[in-house]
Amino acid sequence: MAEQEEISEPPQSPKHTSKISETPIPSEPKPVSDFDPNTMRQTKPGLKRLFLTLTVLFSFLLGFPFLMKSIEIYRSPLPFRDIDSLSNSIESNPLLFPCHFQAVFIGFNQKTSTEFSADKLGFSISDQMRALTTENPPCGSCSGNYTVSVTLDSGNDCVRNQNGGTGCSWRCGAIEAVDFGESLEGVDENLESALGGCGKGKVYSVVVVNRDEEVRAVVGKCRHAWVVGRVSEADAASMVAEIFVKVFVNGGKEEGLIHGEFMPVGADGSIVLSFNLLNADPRNWIYEWDFQRVDDILLAPIIEALEAVANVSVESQVLYHTPKSSFSYWDDKWNGYVFSTKDLPFFVNSNEWHLDTSIAAGGRSKILQVAVYIPSAQECPLLLQLPNGEISVTNGFISPMWGGVIVWNPPGCLSSERERPARHTISPQDLQKIFEVFMGQLRQLFGLKSDNLYIGASGSYNLLASEKGFTEWELDVLSRQHTCFNLLSCATTLGSLSRLVQSLPRMIIMDEIGKQVKFSLEAAKLAQSNASRGIYDASAVSSRQARSLAEDAFFHPSIMSVSYYSFEHCFAVYSPFFLPVLMHVLLAALREWRRYKQEKAKYLAWKAKAKVAS
Repeated sequence: MAEQEEISEPPQSPKHTSKISETPIPSEPKPVSDFDPNTMRQTKPGLKRLFLTLTVLFSFLLGFPFLMKSIEIYRSPLPFRDIDSLSNSIESNPLLFPCHFQAVFIGFNQKTSTEFSADKLGFSISDQMRALTTENPPCGSCSGNYTVSVTLDSGNDCVRNQNGGTGCSWRCGAIEAVDFGESLEGVDENLESALGGCGKGKVYSVVVVNRDEEVRAVVGKCRHAWVVGRVSEADAASMVAEIFVKVFVNGGKEEGLIHGEFMPVGADGSIVLSFNLLNADPRNWIYEWDFQRVDDILLAPIIEALEAVANVSVESQVLYHTPKSSFSYWDDKWNGYVFSTKDLPFFVNSNEWHLDTSIAAGGRSKILQVAVYIPSAQECPLLLQLPNGEISVTNGFISPMWGGVIVWNPPGCLSSERERPARHTISPQDLQKIFEVFMGQLRQLFGLKSDNLYIGASGSYNLLASEKGFTEWELDVLSRQHTCFNLLSCATTLGSLSRLVQSLPRMIIMDEIGKQVKFSLEAAKLAQSNASRGIYDASAVSSRQARSLAEDAFFHPSIMSVSYYSFEHCFAVYSPFFLPVLMHVLLAALREWRRYKQEKAKYLAWKAKAKVAS
């Protein structure tokens, strides 16, 4: 029995029992009264979730600068203020060139040849010049910006007016070397020598010689004219004023001529003269020409003369089977086939006349067509009848901004004998006649007179023709007009470019465009400076460069390709890729931020309760 009790109740180790009894039991925290788990929490909220959410959001936001850099539009800075300044100066102040005029009176009553009479003539000429000038002078004129010098030459002594400083003085007695009885060309050359090169300094001179003969007035090839005959001082002053204003300043133009804005010069300052020899029906005859001779002998002086106004290039071709579109009828009175001026709009056959074949005339160059039409045997000779019923002497016509047509009837076209068609070459004499007609047409296209006579209020004036096609004073007129028109066109183009660039912030502006605008403004300022000093040819060249550079900048391919690329277009392209993800990340960040603020408020509320309870 004792053994069983010993087995059933084994003895316990006293050491173990004492260890268990000494272990401390943790005490429960004393609960705070009124603890609400919905509005309070006992632990501080963690920042891990908020940190991760904001990290994702900031990674998206940091990627935006890289995105904007990748779609950035390069814009070269443009001088907008300088463009506006140029436009305002040209629009508010029309360009007026300085002009210097000199009048020399020879053979008048010596008793009245005093300083008072010289000044009186100077004032009289100036007053009549102002009367002949319009109230609103066109751009490129000399209105209000000229000087008039008057000299009374008695042979041994000269009397000059006091306020006519032209920088070129007449040499007393120089007229003795001029024989006004010889040919007009001889008088012109001798008078140019007698003036001592005054025309080289852009001084326009008129020499009045009082003689007992019929009055005749001639305008020379250079910058001078002369009036010889029985004329009083008053009449001479009127003629001198008219020559100064109507001829030397306005170029002898009449109403109805082509205005400056319709000059046949391209935007790049180039002209391509395209000569076309049209054989209407090669079954009757075939004509060719020695155009190389025309180019070397006849056209070369014209190209050189117009160098300041335009860069002229020449090309030629011979076409066959080129009938006209209009009809003609036989007229017994003129013994030929007649077409009237009413048929001119239908004369050019655009379907058969393949004229625009030039590669060199690409871009903004201007092509002037010169068509020499050889009619077929069925309508030869072909004659142009004027509205007054007469037959045109030139047998040609012009179309402004297009060119001109010359009808050339081959010799012997009325012959009844018809031989087998053979190749012929237009003779040099006929080429000379054709070229003279072309020269008159070219002058008309430039707004000048095609004949050599100007009829004014004070009389008629004979205008000498130059071998170069244009006299020096006519080239001055063209230079002044083209300078004014080119500067106005340059300012308008640059102003349009400035407004376009500022209205489209996403437009690409290459460095090349910025350089073109800068150089255009510099050329325009140089043209204005040369114009103010009376250097006509240099101002024309600079203005042509300014206009060409402005046109190049405005029509640059980089502008034309993305002129419609706006910020709205960029947003519409990239928003489907980034907006959905960004919205979710942004909403998650806002939601996590709101949750953190709520949990922190609960913890602060519990802390406040615990502080009060303690």
